[in-house]
Amino acid sequence: MMNQASLFRRFEFIVVLALLAAGLCSCGGGESEVSGNAINSDAYVVFAWNDLGMHCLNPTYDAAVILPPYNNLFVQVIKKGNPPAVMTTGISVDYRILNNTFSSGKTDSLGAVFSQFWSNVLSLFGTAVPPDKGLNLVDPGVHNGLSGIMLAKGDHFEADGIPVTPVDDAGTWDPYQVAEVIVKDASGKVIASTRATVPVSDEINCRKCHGADAFNDILHKHDVLHGTSLAGQKPVLCAGCHGSPALGRNGSGSSGLYLSYAIHKAHSTRGAACYDCHPGQTTKFSRSAAHTAADGNCAACHGNIANVADSIAVGRTPWSQEPKCVTCHNVSGVDTAASLYRNARGHGGLYCAACHGSPHAMTPSDKPSDNYQGLQYQGSAKTIGSCGACHGNSRGGGIGEFAEEHGGTNPRVRNACHICHTAVSTDTSKWPHAYQWKGR
Repeated sequence: MMNQASLFRRFEFIVVLALLAAGLCSCGGGESEVSGNAINSDAYVVFAWNDLGMHCLNPTYDAAVILPPYNNLFVQVIKKGNPPAVMTTGISVDYRILNNTFSSGKTDSLGAVFSQFWSNVLSLFGTAVPPDKGLNLVDPGVHNGLSGIMLAKGDHFEADGIPVTPVDDAGTWDPYQVAEVIVKDASGKVIASTRATVPVSDEINCRKCHGADAFNDILHKHDVLHGTSLAGQKPVLCAGCHGSPALGRNGSGSSGLYLSYAIHKAHSTRGAACYDCHPGQTTKFSRSAAHTAADGNCAACHGNIANVADSIAVGRTPWSQEPKCVTCHNVSGVDTAASLYRNARGHGGLYCAACHGSPHAMTPSDKPSDNYQGLQYQGSAKTIGSCGACHGNSRGGGIGEFAEEHGGTNPRVRNACHICHTAVSTDTSKWPHAYQWKGR
């Protein structure tokens, strides 16, 4: 017989389900458009995420250039069942950036002139790219825009090099752009949809130390300190000499120094802080509520600026070898071995980010748009499938109580596992991370 607390939890979840059925649960607004009714299907569920908590791009492309407009969107579609199945055949996936249809003609109060990217892309990157289309380091012949059809890639769908800028069509500066993802069956019928943050900031403007004309000042100081003549060769791609795996330049480059090493080493003794560059004091790189402190809590995982440089000096490859979740979360299934979190897969073949959220923006996030899918599917801004969607800090009374309430094909109460599963096994070894009955 259920106690009073169990009855309350059951009633609470039934209320959440009723709200979802009525289309009343939403993200409550935010910096980008995150409201609106997603299409929840009885047969399919779709998860979408960005591969990095915050992408950065240059505001100008006529002097020193670090990063192009380049964002990546990933999607997995699951056919609900016992067990569920990841699907890529017989369906298609469209995406569009909400309220944002072009990039090349936009400017902002930070002094951005994004059209310079398309004017100089051939000399900078050796590739001609049409206006409002992006580079693509994964599929060089495909130039994605701010809307399009995603490519099926084995167990997921992918759109690489989306040239998002932090300015929408109304001219509003917003680094938390939102993608709407729509899944269609073979007949073109929409069968599921969701939304995900596609973050981008041009706040990496270096003005704190280099002044109003920062990128020209960088070239001038580099020439003075290192005997180069970069100021006369503008525009200059920094990764042209300093290898950057972020741009597919996996060696250390003609300089023999990775770009990450050169920048972190040079600034480690000059009073720089992480948020001066990653990507700025307004945007801030990390926004996962459980992983964020006043300074982004960067050093807890990455070490300080000097540590980042020193680790590269002794053999670490930047962007390819980064801190791992298992360092702090030492439980079953968390160690991703040689894979980064953003590339790793776990329970049922799902990407870690499908359930937990984008790197540096893991759910719950302090930005409403990051929490959209948790609210869409389970009425709570928690990791997908979390017991915390209904329970407070309690994990219940063990597997016996769970089986009574949630197990089997006809449970008393459908829980967050039923987002994908039509029946839930009581064999906890099959659950994500082998599951442990711990309050959090």
